[in-house]
Amino acid sequence: MFGLFKRKSQKEKLEQKFKKLMREWHELSSINRSASDEKFAEAQVLAKLINELKNEAA
Repeated sequence: MFGLFKRKSQKEKLEQKFKKLMREWHELSSINRSASDEKFAEAQVLAKLINELKNEAA
């Protein structure tokens, strides 16, 4: 209940978007390979940003 008004950090937003892209990538992998590759590439860019944010926090 106390987390109701808590704002998400930049890292949390990126992680949520990463999970969404990976889910879409998996769904597209058997249907449309080129679209699947695009989603995977986007997810890798986000993974790199998330990693950089984790390294800054440490």
